[in-house]
Amino acid sequence: MNPRFSAPALRAQVALILQHAGSQPAEADLVADNLVLANLSGHDSHGVGMVPRYVDAVLEGGLKPNATLSVQLDTGPLLTLDGQRGYGQVIGEQAMQMGIERARQYGTCTVALGNSHHLGRIGHFAEMATAAGLVSIHFVNVLSRPVVAAWQGGDGRFGTNPCCIGIPLRDAPPFVLDFATSRVAQGKMRVAHNQGKTVASGLLIDEHGAPTQDPGVVVVPQPGGGFGALMPFGEHKGYGLAVACELLGGALTGGGTWHQPADARKAVLNGMLTQLIDPVRLGTQAHFEAQATAFVDWLRHSPAAPGTDGVQLAGEPERAARAERLRDGIELDATTWQEIVAAAHKVGAPVSAA
Repeated sequence: MNPRFSAPALRAQVALILQHAGSQPAEADLVADNLVLANLSGHDSHGVGMVPRYVDAVLEGGLKPNATLSVQLDTGPLLTLDGQRGYGQVIGEQAMQMGIERARQYGTCTVALGNSHHLGRIGHFAEMATAAGLVSIHFVNVLSRPVVAAWQGGDGRFGTNPCCIGIPLRDAPPFVLDFATSRVAQGKMRVAHNQGKTVASGLLIDEHGAPTQDPGVVVVPQPGGGFGALMPFGEHKGYGLAVACELLGGALTGGGTWHQPADARKAVLNGMLTQLIDPVRLGTQAHFEAQATAFVDWLRHSPAAPGTDGVQLAGEPERAARAERLRDGIELDATTWQEIVAAAHKVGAPVSAA
């Protein structure tokens, strides 16, 4: 049977592993909170299953525990920041807190963050912004083994390059659109591979460029040592957005773009360009709230298509998953749990049974 954990128990276990890997308690707790929140939100791809890779990245030297944000430029509404290869869950929050403070002061802030280790679920940062009443737009690139093929290309050339938009709504939870520009997140393929499942057609190509339903082609080396690749979503349109994320999240932030052969390093570096907007300072708050509410109401009055639960807004599935998993616990597949146990042993951390 697959192990099942309460959220507090899983947080405590992950934090303990991270402390043994070198993090101070406050950092370990924040990273653990963020990872477990991803699991609670239904995004296991960005949850505690990342711990083994983080531990390996620390041991290799590509991830720096207890690193802090370095300010390269601060003009008020413009921030250029270097994450110094620190945990993205920490670095990302520090960057967002600075950006939110400046947006409240100036009405807007552009945050260029480079050289952060894996930021995790970008929707978390949009939720921070919307909780402060701000609109946020995020473009993110990935510096790691390239796992997504260019449209009409036959191998991996860039990362899953997320795009995220957060919009606060009056008297309602926020609209939080958070998606990889690949057809599916790389982490979801890791989860499917660990569960021994195949995936839908159209998501993957193998190491020869041929279509496949085996998620392992982007998780483990194939015969001959190569990897397959994920396909971009939306054909040429999603591919174009992925390229924009690389150019904005990577090149414009100063973090860098991917343009080299793949290697076996475990570190995952992200760059993120964030635009924050205060509707109050923009002068459109009352109109914005009224018109956004009217449009959302208009959407919700659409009759449900046959065989569906009807219209939803981005962010609603995550909130429903949180309620369910807080009640019933978080289930991990046996392979993922054993990988976490092995990572704990690498750093001498004790492990509690599920």
